[in-house]
Amino acid sequence: MSDPDTGPAERSPGGMPQLSAIRLNVNDQVRELEVDPRTSLLDALREHLRLSGTKKGCDHGQCGACTVLVNGRRVNACLSLAVMHEDDEIVTIEGLGDPDHLHPMQRAFVEEDGFQCGYCTPGQICSAVGMLTEVEAGWPSHATADVTSRRIALTDEEIRERMSGNICRCAAYPNIVAAIRSTAEGGTP
Repeated sequence: MSDPDTGPAERSPGGMPQLSAIRLNVNDQVRELEVDPRTSLLDALREHLRLSGTKKGCDHGQCGACTVLVNGRRVNACLSLAVMHEDDEIVTIEGLGDPDHLHPMQRAFVEEDGFQCGYCTPGQICSAVGMLTEVEAGWPSHATADVTSRRIALTDEEIRERMSGNICRCAAYPNIVAAIRSTAEGGTP
C-alpha cells in the first residue's frame, strides 16, 4: 500500500522518502543540501542551514515572520518549497547586514525602536526592503492614490497597506512605519 502523499516512485526501497540534492545560493554563498522534496524553504534555512534569523510563526503564510528576499522580491518562506529555488538569489536577515555593518533598514529599526520582542523583526525588515524595491519600480498597491503614476507617494497609509502581510503582536506599527519612512527618505546612511 502506498502513502497518499508520496507515491511508490517517490519512496526508497526502505520506505523512506527519497531526498533531492539541491544547491541554494543563500546570502551570496552556495550551499548544497539533500532534502525531502517537500521541505519548505523556511525549514531548509532554519533546520538544514542553521540560519535562525528567519522565524517560523504561523507556518501558513499569514504572519510574515518567515519573509525572505528571493531575487529581490519578498517571499513567505513557509509557503515555498526549497527545491523550487535552485539558481535563485536568497537573502535572509543574516545576509542584509551584520552587527558591525547594519543595512540601512536594520539601522532604522534600531533608531526608530521598530521592534519590541524582536520575533517578527527579521521578517518585517526583509519585507520592508522588498517593499521599497516595489515602490521604486512603480508597482501600485490597493492604497496607491494614482495608479497611473510611476512615482508613488509613500504615505503612512501606503506603507501600512504594503506591510499588512507582516504581523507584529507587540504592536510596534507606528515605529515600523517611521523606520521604513526614514530609510525611504535616506535618513539612515
